[in-house]
Amino acid sequence: MGPWALALLLGALRTGGAPAPARNVLLLLADDGGFESGAYNNSAIRTPNLDALARRSVIFQNAFTSVSSCSPSRASILTGLPQHQNGMYGLHQDVHHFNSFDSVRSLPRLLSHAHIRTGIIGKKHVGPEAVYPFDFAYTEENSSVLQVGRNITRIKALVRQFLRSQDERPFFLYVAFHDPHRCGHSQPQYGAFCEKFGNGESGMGWIPDWKPQLYRPEQVQVPHFVPDTPAARADLAAQYTTIGRMDQGIGLVLEELRRAGFLNSTLVIYTSDNGIPFPSGRTNLYRSGTAEPLLISSPVHTTRWGQVSQAFASLLDLTPTILDWFSIPYPSYSIFGKKRVQLTGKSLLPALESEQPWATAFSSQSHHEDFYVSPTFQDLLNRSRAGQPTHWNKTLPQYYYRDRWELFDCSRDPTESQNLATDPRYAAVFQQLRTQLLKWQWDTGDPWVCAPDAVLEEKLSPQCRPLHNEL
Repeated sequence: MGPWALALLLGALRTGGAPAPARNVLLLLADDGGFESGAYNNSAIRTPNLDALARRSVIFQNAFTSVSSCSPSRASILTGLPQHQNGMYGLHQDVHHFNSFDSVRSLPRLLSHAHIRTGIIGKKHVGPEAVYPFDFAYTEENSSVLQVGRNITRIKALVRQFLRSQDERPFFLYVAFHDPHRCGHSQPQYGAFCEKFGNGESGMGWIPDWKPQLYRPEQVQVPHFVPDTPAARADLAAQYTTIGRMDQGIGLVLEELRRAGFLNSTLVIYTSDNGIPFPSGRTNLYRSGTAEPLLISSPVHTTRWGQVSQAFASLLDLTPTILDWFSIPYPSYSIFGKKRVQLTGKSLLPALESEQPWATAFSSQSHHEDFYVSPTFQDLLNRSRAGQPTHWNKTLPQYYYRDRWELFDCSRDPTESQNLATDPRYAAVFQQLRTQLLKWQWDTGDPWVCAPDAVLEEKLSPQCRPLHNEL
């Protein structure tokens, strides 16, 4: 699933001397992007534009998605509500057909009501349209997602078109790259990650602004949760090439902002929608599936540029952050019944001034599993069937069948290999975290709050009714 999100705020003079709006936002999202960048100490890949952005940013080391799946994560980013609260329980497209609830007040709706111009370029992957309206839209709904999500020359032209048509209103522009999402399952002619798309070879098309960077399998850095096999390394090498394309696209977008006279007053937020598309990555609630890169650069908080923050952040914080930037209050309303909706996320702007004590992030599961046809997982299956070494940190049965509760001390066990949930030495910590999780589930109206050993009955008053199913 997946991408990176980058938010950019501008308040300089535009070319020609006309005063630019005091505050604007650009949100850039990568699709299934991870920590493959120099900004996050990956020395094997070349990402000069992300690295330059990091030097102007606060670099968050503990940022997490609220759900490790494409449509649910994007809906959560654009509403500030977890997927079980906004209704996007799974993927939006085709037979999946999940949508947010009609009465959800999304970020583009709130901004539009506040007279802020909205635009989206790239992969949208959420609905319905009435909940996620944009004034300017070039997405898979009216264009080829390859063209508006991976063709960085086309993306550059659309950004230029948006900026040149800008009126006196502030703007919110959301650029959602389709890189580095897999495409071997849908367009195998372009490679496992569409790394051949637009490279100028016969039948591949040509992206004029892209200078492809190729990597050999032995060059990549294999994350601890990915099998260290030739198949996985070849997969990662292809992924690196598409990350490089996105990095160059980010550079083009920033250059368009500079030429338009906005760059010197730009707030940049860069992140990804979910983990990388490998076993234990995307769709998993482990840190390897939920941890995201997050860079935030503010023109009015320059003292922390280049600093690393250990404060916990969530992608649920992006809507509150953007509303705070525009000084827009969150409205009082309900989705169902009389219960008023409240954001559980927070504005991240204080972290741009000083280190914050935030130490909690919440995530929930979604209906999305799709690694079966990937070369890495097929190789894993073949090795397991043949009894060959998998070079993985777990077995397939351990991956498929998990304990109901899992607790890991990531400071001592970064690979999340030792489940401490039943360890009596951690009983107090375990109970504290369970209590916090349960409260968040009730606060956000999680319909599965009682699962799996009870059901939620709400007709008279919300309560869990036991199933006596011995779970």
